[in-house]
Amino acid sequence: MAKFKAAAVFSNNMVLQREKNIKVFGRGENDTTVTVSFDNKTYTSRIKDEKWAVIIPPMPAGDGYQMMISDGDKTINFDQIAIGEVWLAGGQSNMEYELQNCKGGKEMLQNDRAPNVRFYYTNKLAYMDENFFEMEEKTSWMKFSEENAVAWSAVGYTFAKKLAKDLGVTVGIIGCNWGGTSAACWMGEESLEEDFDLNIYLQEYKEAIVGKTEAEQLKEYKEYEVYHMAWDKKCNELYTMNPNLTWDEVQEILGVCKWPGPVNCANFYRPSGLYHCMLQRIIPYTLRGFLYYQGEEDAKRPSIYQKLLSRMIRQWREDWEDHTLPFMIVQLPMHRYKHEPDNQTWCLIREAQMRTYQTLKNTGIAVIIDCGEFNEIHPKDKKPVGERLELQALYQVYHKISDQEAYGPIFKSYQIVEGKIELSFDYANNGFEVRGEAAGFEIAGEDLNYLKAEITLLGNKILVSSQEVDNPVFARYCWTNYGEVTIFGRNGIPLAPFRTVFGK
Repeated sequence: MAKFKAAAVFSNNMVLQREKNIKVFGRGENDTTVTVSFDNKTYTSRIKDEKWAVIIPPMPAGDGYQMMISDGDKTINFDQIAIGEVWLAGGQSNMEYELQNCKGGKEMLQNDRAPNVRFYYTNKLAYMDENFFEMEEKTSWMKFSEENAVAWSAVGYTFAKKLAKDLGVTVGIIGCNWGGTSAACWMGEESLEEDFDLNIYLQEYKEAIVGKTEAEQLKEYKEYEVYHMAWDKKCNELYTMNPNLTWDEVQEILGVCKWPGPVNCANFYRPSGLYHCMLQRIIPYTLRGFLYYQGEEDAKRPSIYQKLLSRMIRQWREDWEDHTLPFMIVQLPMHRYKHEPDNQTWCLIREAQMRTYQTLKNTGIAVIIDCGEFNEIHPKDKKPVGERLELQALYQVYHKISDQEAYGPIFKSYQIVEGKIELSFDYANNGFEVRGEAAGFEIAGEDLNYLKAEITLLGNKILVSSQEVDNPVFARYCWTNYGEVTIFGRNGIPLAPFRTVFGK
């Protein structure tokens, strides 16, 4: 017999989505009637397959609401409910990056006054056992305070704070992210199995656990956790004493870093794992759309990332039963560790993110190529990221600003003119701003031998050329994992990296 309850995402202080049908849902005993009382109105539903869902008709923004849910035997009460805008903040560690650690984060925690932002963090455990459900019941929506917001997503918070101010409503963020994760972690098995290329994630997982019982896998992962906790502590101490050590030198001293551990049923890294343990725990909570900052982990397989990301977006929209749900993508910034060669895999991920935005409806893209830090995969300044996502939402979703305000220049087309390549751009009506000396442009002939190019600004176009390339055919910009960013739109948003011909 299922215990009567609402899904864990419903709690005091929650934010419900304005101007859309609000779905309230949970579990209970079959053939029992559930009653939801809200705003002096009552809505009912019958429990089937131990699940119930009640629809509350669309309502305008507001605050101070109460909700009562009952099955005739048990009653659940929630108060301090707001109706406003709800966004899910998904991805890996740069979305997960906490407000207390970001640039200016401590000042925001101490000085922000009533930002009208609330946050719910999905239960962050990767294996469903008794402890999982006990911890899930302790999750709840929180209002902003210096104490409550320390571990909130810095990107999610800066997005929400700006949006709440611009729209004049409460904004709720659902944190559903985990560092080091592939997009494959956030998709169901069927979505991966249906495609030959994407199925590699499941194939590798099945090979890793072959012949191992679930008990053996749990024991194996527990042993790893003990090892890694001790290793990580020593690593932090080592870097404190000598921050200039290379990663190879650290492992030479401490032994091999075994992160992310054995890929098995307890590991967050496994394909589809967090889809079940985190995402499905909040589906289908009514929301406005998704914010997504991820791709670093999938640089290992950049050639299939567009397919992976596009399928994940479709999966999420299918699960929420809304194929038009807005999906705002963060394009990866510059990054390279000093000890690694520039293998240009991040260029391919950025290109895949841009192509996904350009080919899927109701998507946006926040270009943050200028927000990276050399030798640091977690840039500390998250404010530009959140605010550029907010610009995308203001334009794409709320229609409050123009496209010229929301975007920096994005490559559109090119033509060869008298031994030079003329580049045309969208969202560049006001021309360009060059910061420092222009850099990052390269051109090549049919041999694909790219060489540094000079540029001439022609209003909303750019002319590129090189004395060393007589018959240029291809051009590209910022085609590097890490490099200098010098070209911006007049609104301060950088020119997005590109190459004129896909695959070239």
